[in-house]
Amino acid sequence: MASSFVIAFVGKPSAGKSSFLNAITDASAKVGNFPFTTIEPNQGIAYYPLDCPCKQYGVSDRCKPRHGRCQQGRRYVPVRMMDVAGLVPGASEGRGLGNRFLDDLRHADVLVHVVDASGTTDEQGKETKGYDPVDDVRWLRREIEEWVAGNVLAKWANSVRRHRATKSAAADTLHGLVAGYGARREIVQRTLDRLAGGAAADIGEWDEADVRRFVAAFLDLRFPTVVALNKIDMPDADKNIAAIMRRYKSVPGSTALVDGVSEQNIVLSSALAECFLRKMAKQGFIRYETGDDDFVAHDEDGSLKPVDEKMCRRLENIRDLVLFRYGSTGVQETVCRAVDLLGYVPVFPVKNLANFGASSGEGSSSAAFQDCVLARPGTTVREFARKLHSVALDKGYAGAETVGNKQLAEDDVIVPGKNNIIKYFV
Repeated sequence: MASSFVIAFVGKPSAGKSSFLNAITDASAKVGNFPFTTIEPNQGIAYYPLDCPCKQYGVSDRCKPRHGRCQQGRRYVPVRMMDVAGLVPGASEGRGLGNRFLDDLRHADVLVHVVDASGTTDEQGKETKGYDPVDDVRWLRREIEEWVAGNVLAKWANSVRRHRATKSAAADTLHGLVAGYGARREIVQRTLDRLAGGAAADIGEWDEADVRRFVAAFLDLRFPTVVALNKIDMPDADKNIAAIMRRYKSVPGSTALVDGVSEQNIVLSSALAECFLRKMAKQGFIRYETGDDDFVAHDEDGSLKPVDEKMCRRLENIRDLVLFRYGSTGVQETVCRAVDLLGYVPVFPVKNLANFGASSGEGSSSAAFQDCVLARPGTTVREFARKLHSVALDKGYAGAETVGNKQLAEDDVIVPGKNNIIKYFV
């Protein structure tokens, strides 16, 4: 079972989104250096690594996940990925595949904006030289803001009249305007809290500038964004990376974002390098795992197939320009950064706290920690029961315990390392 949230890869055509999806998942997205290679969303499953409790409790030999895998106490939990159609300037007005792209965003929980750091594709995704990729970060955010603000402003007058007539709470009225973007009321309230003092307390007195400030703050929370600077091994990438890092350098003590981006959420990456390394590993030429800082070839391990001169040169280029310089291809780090932005909590439901098995028997042969589910931060014990077992467990709910047979209250918030191994009673 993959997580219920979705990481969406966005960006202009030919920035490397489909290559990124192929590099991190088992999907096979169409790849091409021409606009709109991706017309329908490509989807796949990637894996988020975390520490598995099997090692802490000495049951690594019995840890057998139903989904994903566990390697020496390192758990790889499946997460859903989506590569959506390319975006071009003017998408909020219907240019390119804009309407379809923007509609796909409704299903995303966090965005990975893939940016061509080499500057070899222009804003339309066509080949060029000397393009400034900083512009891509700016206009993509601008298009999303225009899309949401345009829709909100179109309904604003009627919503304000209804708001005054019904004396509704500001969060309720605003939630009605943005619910179509998959937003919970809690996000709207957090947005208002951020705007405190920056706009009139009575939304009925807001002007267009206030509405746009709300939309910008709302998007920061609704669509947290990781920027993956791709093609880092190409000429001119270094100077472009330096310029981007200067623009989005964090101000000490400030949480403000620029274009929805913070320095901490920029990752350097090479999706094509990752694709090639995975292909070579699968064919037995090298030993490599996604996220590694190097690979092992035939000259170090005779059991691997030898490579020809052309392959050897390409491998050495990847080693020199990517792995040694940046520590990895950045693909695994991008996924980790995206999941970490959401703050999701790993929860391990079991039926037996003695052996951590999926059956209630007392034997030690039962597979341990078969399930791991990433839950939204702030999820309570009872809310997770509904998520896990739906109506059946909710109606017959009779309590829950964690390690040490410690009873859990229904409204206890699930916290990693404290109560995220749970046994439910029906």
